Amino acid sequence: FSGTPGAGKSYLCERLAAQLKFDWLDCSKIAKENNFVEEYDDEYDCPVLDEDKLMDHLEPIMTKGGNIVEYHGCDFFPERWFQAVFVVTCPNTTLYDRLKERNYNEKKLTSNIECEIFGTILEEAKDSYKPDNVFVLRGETRQDADKSLKTVKNWYRAWKRK
Repeated sequence: FSGTPGAGKSYLCERLAAQLKFDWLDCSKIAKENNFVEEYDDEYDCPVLDEDKLMDHLEPIMTKGGNIVEYHGCDFFPERWFQAVFVVTCPNTTLYDRLKERNYNEKKLTSNIECEIFGTILEEAKDSYKPDNVFVLRGETRQDADKSLKTVKNWYRAWKRK
């Protein structure tokens, strides 16, 4: 699961992991807990992920299967890890309110809103994975989330039958 911060990824991942009995791998949390950080970006007020350390940590976990992976970027993950990539999107006004609530500084807030406007994460997913394996979900409302949950569970059931 990928998408701009605040789009609704965690809400979906938490529920899907419980309902489908998968392990939810929140890469931001894993990176913080294991200090997979290259440096701290003062301008954006956030740590910069050490992608190599995260990949080395996740490789044996991903080999076992049964995981839901969440991160706001997706283009650095190996394609072999995923049968599907779900990009969660959210209208800019809702996203703005959510990020403001998280106390994002103006630079970080603007950057994330622009990322959503330009569809950067979706474009990364389409460029990095087979287009047939990339799906868009909406994360604005609880109804969107419920529909997204059904979409993912239906995809999973169909995939299992293959």
